[in-house]
Amino acid sequence: MMIYGLNTCAICQKARKALEAGGKEVRFRDVRAEPLSEAELAELITEFGDRLVDRKSNDYRGLNTWLKNAEAEAQILAQPKVMARPVIRDRDRLYLGWDETVQKALLAG
Repeated sequence: MMIYGLNTCAICQKARKALEAGGKEVRFRDVRAEPLSEAELAELITEFGDRLVDRKSNDYRGLNTWLKNAEAEAQILAQPKVMARPVIRDRDRLYLGWDETVQKALLAG
Protein backbone atom coordinates (compact mmCIF):
# COMPACT_ATOMS: atom_id res chain seq x y z
CA MET A 1 0.00 0.00 0.00
CA MET A 2 1.30 3.46 -0.90
CA ILE A 3 0.37 6.77 0.66
CA TYR A 4 1.09 9.92 -1.33
CA GLY A 5 1.15 13.03 0.83
CA LEU A 6 3.41 15.29 2.85
CA ASN A 7 5.56 14.31 5.83
CA THR A 8 4.24 17.38 7.65
CA CYS A 9 0.55 16.58 6.99
CA ALA A 10 -1.20 15.52 10.22
CA ILE A 11 -3.92 13.64 8.34
CA CYS A 12 -1.31 11.72 6.32
CA GLN A 13 0.48 10.76 9.54
CA LYS A 14 -2.80 9.68 11.13
CA ALA A 15 -3.69 7.51 8.12
CA ARG A 16 -0.25 5.93 8.07
CA LYS A 17 -0.34 5.09 11.79
CA ALA A 18 -3.85 3.64 11.57
CA LEU A 19 -3.01 1.50 8.55
CA GLU A 20 0.21 0.22 10.13
CA ALA A 21 -1.65 -0.51 13.39
CA GLY A 22 -4.17 -2.43 11.28
CA GLY A 23 -1.38 -4.68 10.05
CA LYS A 24 -0.98 -3.11 6.60
CA GLU A 25 2.40 -2.79 4.96
CA VAL A 26 2.62 0.91 4.15
CA ARG A 27 5.08 2.88 2.06
CA PHE A 28 4.95 6.67 2.22
CA ARG A 29 5.94 9.10 -0.51
CA ASP A 30 6.30 12.80 0.21
CA VAL A 31 5.17 14.47 -3.02
CA ARG A 32 7.26 17.53 -2.24
CA ALA A 33 10.50 15.59 -1.90
CA GLU A 34 9.66 13.12 -4.67
CA PRO A 35 7.14 14.77 -7.03
CA LEU A 36 4.68 12.70 -9.01
CA SER A 37 5.59 11.96 -12.60
CA GLU A 38 3.29 13.28 -15.31
CA ALA A 39 1.96 9.74 -15.85
CA GLU A 40 1.25 9.24 -12.13
CA LEU A 41 -0.43 12.62 -11.89
CA ALA A 42 -2.50 11.93 -15.01
CA GLU A 43 -3.76 8.68 -13.45
CA LEU A 44 -4.79 10.49 -10.25
CA ILE A 45 -6.52 13.26 -12.18
CA THR A 46 -8.38 10.67 -14.26
CA GLU A 47 -9.57 9.08 -11.01
CA PHE A 48 -10.34 12.18 -8.93
CA GLY A 49 -10.54 15.12 -11.33
CA ASP A 50 -10.55 18.57 -9.74
CA ARG A 51 -11.07 17.03 -6.29
CA LEU A 52 -7.32 16.34 -6.35
CA VAL A 53 -6.69 20.04 -5.69
CA ASP A 54 -7.36 21.36 -2.18
CA ARG A 55 -8.88 24.76 -2.94
CA LYS A 56 -9.28 25.57 0.77
CA SER A 57 -5.54 25.48 1.47
CA ASN A 58 -3.35 28.52 2.02
CA ASP A 59 -1.06 27.17 -0.68
CA TYR A 60 -3.89 27.25 -3.22
CA ARG A 61 -4.85 30.77 -2.19
CA GLY A 62 -1.22 31.74 -2.74
CA LEU A 63 -1.22 30.63 -6.39
CA ASN A 64 -1.19 33.37 -8.98
CA THR A 65 -4.35 34.04 -10.99
CA TRP A 66 -3.04 32.21 -14.04
CA LEU A 67 -2.39 29.03 -12.04
CA LYS A 68 -5.72 29.25 -10.22
CA ASN A 69 -7.41 29.19 -13.63
CA ALA A 70 -5.16 26.42 -14.98
CA GLU A 71 -5.87 22.70 -15.03
CA ALA A 72 -5.39 20.68 -11.83
CA GLU A 73 -2.30 19.03 -13.32
CA ALA A 74 -0.54 22.38 -13.81
CA GLN A 75 -1.46 23.49 -10.30
CA ILE A 76 -0.04 20.36 -8.68
CA LEU A 77 3.09 20.31 -10.83
CA ALA A 78 3.77 23.95 -9.92
CA GLN A 79 2.93 23.57 -6.21
CA PRO A 80 2.71 19.94 -4.98
CA LYS A 81 1.35 21.12 -1.62
CA VAL A 82 -2.02 21.99 -3.22
CA MET A 83 -2.72 18.29 -3.79
CA ALA A 84 -5.54 17.02 -1.59
CA ARG A 85 -4.17 14.34 0.67
CA PRO A 86 -3.62 11.66 1.45
CA VAL A 87 -3.97 9.71 -1.75
CA ILE A 88 -3.79 6.02 -0.94
CA ARG A 89 -3.11 3.26 -3.45
CA ASP A 90 -4.17 -0.21 -2.35
CA ARG A 91 -3.21 -2.52 -5.20
CA ASP A 92 -5.35 -1.32 -8.11
CA ARG A 93 -7.69 0.93 -6.08
CA LEU A 94 -7.15 4.61 -5.32
CA TYR A 95 -8.60 6.52 -2.37
CA LEU A 96 -8.60 10.25 -1.66
CA GLY A 97 -8.63 11.54 1.90
CA TRP A 98 -9.00 9.79 5.22
CA ASP A 99 -12.68 9.95 5.99
CA GLU A 100 -14.82 7.22 7.53
CA THR A 101 -15.58 5.60 4.16
CA VAL A 102 -11.88 5.29 3.27
CA GLN A 103 -11.03 4.01 6.74
CA LYS A 104 -13.70 1.31 6.58
CA ALA A 105 -12.62 0.24 3.08
CA LEU A 106 -8.95 -0.05 4.03
CA LEU A 107 -9.14 -1.30 7.61
CA ALA A 108 -11.94 -3.85 7.24
CA GLY A 109 -10.84 -7.45 7.28
